Amino acid sequence: MPWLMHHQEDTQLDSRPESLSLAWYGDDFTGAAAVLEVLTFAGIPAMLFLDAPTPEQLSRFPELRAFGIASTARAHSPDWMERNLPPAFEALLALEPEILHYKVCSTLDSSPTTGSIGRAIEIAAKIMAPEMVPVLVAAPQLRRYQIFGHLFAGHGDKVYRLDRHPVMARHPVTPMQEADVGKHLSAQSDRLSVSVWPQDKNAARSEASQGQISVCTLDCMDPQSEAEAGQFIWENRRKNRFVVGSQGIEYAIVNHWIKTNQLPPPPPRSGVGRASGMVSVSGSVSPTTAEQIAWSRANGFAPIHFDASQACLGSESLTREIERAVYDSLSAITDGLDPLIYTAHGPDDPNVARFRQAAARSGKPITEVNQSIGKSLGTVLDRVLTQSGIRRAVVSGGDTSGYAAQQLGIFALTALAPTIPGASLCLAHADGPMDGLELALKGGQMGSPDYFGWIRDGGGPK
Repeated sequence: MPWLMHHQEDTQLDSRPESLSLAWYGDDFTGAAAVLEVLTFAGIPAMLFLDAPTPEQLSRFPELRAFGIASTARAHSPDWMERNLPPAFEALLALEPEILHYKVCSTLDSSPTTGSIGRAIEIAAKIMAPEMVPVLVAAPQLRRYQIFGHLFAGHGDKVYRLDRHPVMARHPVTPMQEADVGKHLSAQSDRLSVSVWPQDKNAARSEASQGQISVCTLDCMDPQSEAEAGQFIWENRRKNRFVVGSQGIEYAIVNHWIKTNQLPPPPPRSGVGRASGMVSVSGSVSPTTAEQIAWSRANGFAPIHFDASQACLGSESLTREIERAVYDSLSAITDGLDPLIYTAHGPDDPNVARFRQAAARSGKPITEVNQSIGKSLGTVLDRVLTQSGIRRAVVSGGDTSGYAAQQLGIFALTALAPTIPGASLCLAHADGPMDGLELALKGGQMGSPDYFGWIRDGGGPK
């Protein structure tokens, strides 16, 4: 059976079975991997590359019908975007996807100066000239909901308006101060003319004034509205190939395809079994990650603190901290424990204040310091995996994941086993020793308290 079945309203896909239906560019690694899992576990052959794939790499996987590129755009300035996004978008467009998705976090992490979604829209509009840019951030599977243009997110047993969310309102780089998605994006670009669907029934035909870019944010709060949003995006794709949003984009399109019999219901998925050992690194300061570290400490893991302030003191200090973390990790493995190297135990950890003070004294840009920390954690992970022979790992923290994964020498990921939505276990592809590594990339605010144990056990349904 072809992966996408015939439907009378959309015969083009069935008549071009070798075509690329969707390409995505993730503004962080964990988010980019989340799109991968939605498509893969729906039965659509997909792959996530860590850089624009070469023709030789693509030729190894002729069955692909969707692929993405993971980046660290969320951590960078608009100037960085101006230099890096155009060639990335051009590389993806050269393969003629039906839809090009700029993947952002489901909690809208961004600001006018860091990870600007508004600037990304400006750049894409210049290249693709869409009539209108659909924006779907909500994903009910993740407890992310947009209602009348405002974004809400679950935490614990409650749902909060995003600007009152206990995690996102305290984000260390992009604290959320506005729940209205249109207003949040408009603060990042004065060229956006924003409407809300379905309140504005003419959103698909709206016209922006000269020099403006028409943007439509899509409400979504349940399976029915999700399928309707997917239909809206899919049926307008020829006029509006470029879309912005979380993995809610893929959830919505897949939901629409299944409801219209273009795609069979997804096959059941299972785990891959418990690993004989696992190594984890975390650069997250989220309370969610703090709960996971606490659970791990009581369940066979060895939490090892990595002093992030050393990244502010020069290369020699940082090198010593890396060597200490590697030594302590290998010692933990010898003792039969799984090392979990972390920078902070939640936002109230005194090490967070200590790091901020050191960063301020150093005079270095915080983005530069965070990049150095992420790369250092990646170096620790690479050395511990190489010296121990362990073949399963976790990286926690959206920005950390990008910088850390780049140190492993892998070029792509495929989804292997599900856990909670947005944090599956993946299989790494590399030309070196990390080929075949089982790797999970997790956003800081994602996952149940036992997440690290769940990955150690091989994922799959509980």
